[in-house]
Amino acid sequence: MRNRALLALVVVAAGIFVFGVAGLIVSGRQEASSDFVAAPRGTPAGGGPQTLQLRPDSSPEPSPEPSPESSPEGSPDQTAAAYFQAWVKSDYDAMRELVDEPPDDFADQHREFEDAALSKSLRITVGNLVRTGNDTAEIPFTQERDEQDAGTWRFDSSLHLAVRDLTWKVVWTPAVLHPDIQPGGSLVRTEPEAGPLRPVTRGGREFPQNSGAEAYIDNLMNQGVAPTTGVAVGWALEVENPGMPAKTILSYKPEKRPVGVRTTIDYATQVAAARALDGVQRGALVAVRPSTGEILAVADRLGGRGAFERKYAPGSTFKTITAAALLANGLSPDSSVECPASYQIPFNRSIPNYQNEDHGTITLRQAFALSCNTTFARLTIERLNADTLVDQARAFGFGEGEGGGAGTCGSLRRPENPDALAEDSFGQGTVEATPLCMALVAAAVESGEWRPARPLADEAPQGELPQSVPLPSNVAEGLRSMMSAVTADGTAAGSGLPQGTAGKTGTAEDWHGGQDHAWFIGYRGDLAFAVFVEHGGTGRGAAVPIAARFLKAL
Repeated sequence: MRNRALLALVVVAAGIFVFGVAGLIVSGRQEASSDFVAAPRGTPAGGGPQTLQLRPDSSPEPSPEPSPESSPEGSPDQTAAAYFQAWVKSDYDAMRELVDEPPDDFADQHREFEDAALSKSLRITVGNLVRTGNDTAEIPFTQERDEQDAGTWRFDSSLHLAVRDLTWKVVWTPAVLHPDIQPGGSLVRTEPEAGPLRPVTRGGREFPQNSGAEAYIDNLMNQGVAPTTGVAVGWALEVENPGMPAKTILSYKPEKRPVGVRTTIDYATQVAAARALDGVQRGALVAVRPSTGEILAVADRLGGRGAFERKYAPGSTFKTITAAALLANGLSPDSSVECPASYQIPFNRSIPNYQNEDHGTITLRQAFALSCNTTFARLTIERLNADTLVDQARAFGFGEGEGGGAGTCGSLRRPENPDALAEDSFGQGTVEATPLCMALVAAAVESGEWRPARPLADEAPQGELPQSVPLPSNVAEGLRSMMSAVTADGTAAGSGLPQGTAGKTGTAEDWHGGQDHAWFIGYRGDLAFAVFVEHGGTGRGAAVPIAARFLKAL
């Protein structure tokens, strides 16, 4: 009897030593439990913070004295401690060694549970061992998991142990992972969908009615920018058991559901653009933010996506690009130039001014403000060449396949003779541009850098955008001076435009016959625009009043 008491004392002393070293199971009478901090999910076994502790409510019940002839190896306390220690380290091989007849997919079931839970960390709080028989025991424990958005997820389970072949083993079922999981069951993450989502304005509002942007919204949907099958809104963790309906055990729903895919369109600017075109049968107004290239408004009465895809001769608005080439090649806004009623290209055709106006000797700034065809034709023939003009147009987006991921910009074939070069210099000949393209030209003058158009808010994928192109400082400053002169003393003066507006008028011949097309491009602050009226007549008479209504409404 004395020997048996001595043997029991040795076993208890060994157990105290093991648990004290491991720091895993602490007497419930202690004032504080020891911590073993659990690694965030994905950390290799043995690293990272993990936590494993005992509830401090009562002391573990001592194990009954084993009989000498059937003493099992170790104790249920030791086996449970080793199992939990391996669990918080995601050491499934070590856990498997402690389980009686583990299933072949033991590790896979654990991994699938973790893949569904997506826990950022795991903490296990161990309760007090309960002996349920001479060879069986049970120990309750609590899992605490930090879940994305949902905070801390807590639930209680129990670990069952039994003596197998004189060794204490874990009797494992999927209920160890979660008490609601039955054999053959699993934890599944679901992501409910909201949708389909349509494009909305930058502020999250629906587009105004009859805004002229309907075709652009539909195009974004067709391009797959806006998910037509919805987007995930929150998530849920469900237990799926064979032959039973799924049971939701944890879920997260955001307070605000997305109302749509945000574009760069500004609601108030879009309304102003749409109302400025009221009464216009065939026209378009495109507004962009010069500092970013974001499209702020697109009101289109051309049909389809005409403002982004249909090219027209830009007329004298293209003189902005020709002027940039001249400024880059030695001229300044104050350079003296001639503006005769007509200019005879040597050995070629004669170029007339609009209504054969003769302004004599003036500055380049005045020639731009008065839109002298003869001035720009002569300077282009004498100072530039075909390659120079084409290269300058390319710097303003002409020739790019896409106008910044939003639509087509402009095109210019290399002029093959002086007649073609002169015609191209003032926006006729082979020059073509969309209203979007010319809005970007005006934006480049204001900001000093040509930027591609951006139709979607920053967090949405934009696709591959062309590179932005900075303008030389003297070119940008000179163009601003010249465009300001247009509204102060030139073809757009006295037309009701708000103070601070700069721009360029354009009147372009229709190659197919009929009345001329009307253009006006410009900027005011960090807003640039292009107004186009198909067969509208002159830029001053048809396009400038639309721009004035638009700007005054902002």
